This record gives sequence, structure tokens and C-alpha cells, in this order.
Amino acid sequence: MGCIGLIKAIDNFNTEQGVKFSTYAVPMIIGEIRRYLRDNNTIRVARSVRDTAYRALQAKEELQKKTNREPTISEIAKAVGETEEAVSAALEAIVEPVSLYDPVYNDGGDSVYVVDQLCDENSSTDVWLEDIALREALKRLGDREKRIISMRFYKGKTQMEIADEIGISQAQVSRIEKSAIERIRKQM
Repeated sequence: MGCIGLIKAIDNFNTEQGVKFSTYAVPMIIGEIRRYLRDNNTIRVARSVRDTAYRALQAKEELQKKTNREPTISEIAKAVGETEEAVSAALEAIVEPVSLYDPVYNDGGDSVYVVDQLCDENSSTDVWLEDIALREALKRLGDREKRIISMRFYKGKTQMEIADEIGISQAQVSRIEKSAIERIRKQM
């Protein structure tokens, strides 16, 4: 994208203005990069939401200057003429995403990362990691094994139902299932 900005700068540069090319080109290049990042962000935020957020930020700044304190969402919403929900959602929408591997704390030795601070209220980290390990182990199975495991444990079918659907014997389904489960256990 910087190249596009450079090409635009070359095309539009006027030597009669008495300005160095670098003085003209650098803002063009930076503007083109910013435009690309704005328009091609992985998380798309509607322009109306962004506009609401920026108006809310301006109102927040003005209210802070007037009151010498942090204004409430209600005060900001009233200042911009929006609902509290709309202002809150807009402000959340423009926050840059955080990488799971951004350091949260560093005491000079080991760092603590965002991923270290995550936890699911319904399960422990061990269950989360086991789930990932299980998915990875399932990926390593053959197509027939994956299909049988999926039908057996995710769709709740009996070995006989699977045998009829696939066109093999129940004993073969049992052996394939047993072999697949053993391979999954070894990989976990």
C-alpha cells in the first residue's frame, strides 16, 4: 500500500510548488497505508457506528474538561443524542482487538500473557486444552474412522445403525471404532 501512495505522489507532485518530493510523498504514503488499514481491517465496523463512537469520544473529552471527572455513559449519550446502549456498543466496537499473546505482566523474568488469564466459567483450562487436543487427534484419523467416530459419538448412532449405513458388519464397525479411540488416546 505504501507503493500505491508513492505512485500517487509521483503522479501528482508539482515541482513548481517549491517543496521537496519527500515532504509531499511521506504524507501521501502514510495516508494510503491508513486508508488500506481502515478499509481492510479484519473486523468491519459500520461507518455509522464509528461516527457515533467518535462523537462520543469528543463529547467525553469536552465533559471531562467541564466537570474535571470521568463522565458516565448516560452523560455522554445525552450529549451526543444517542441511547446509552448505542454509545456503549459504539465505543466497544472501535477498541482494537488484543492478541492472545500480548503480555499482561512482566517482572523481568516470565511474562504473563492474555491467554494465561482466560478461563471458561463452565470448564477448567485443562478441559479446554483437552478439547483442542481431541480435535487435533480427530484430524489425524482416516476418513472412514472420522465418519464412524462422528456417527457414533456426535450423532449418537449405534454400531448396527452405522454398519447398515456404511455397508459393513457391526464387528468391523466395532474394530474400527476401538482402533480409532486407541489412536486418539495415544495422541492426547
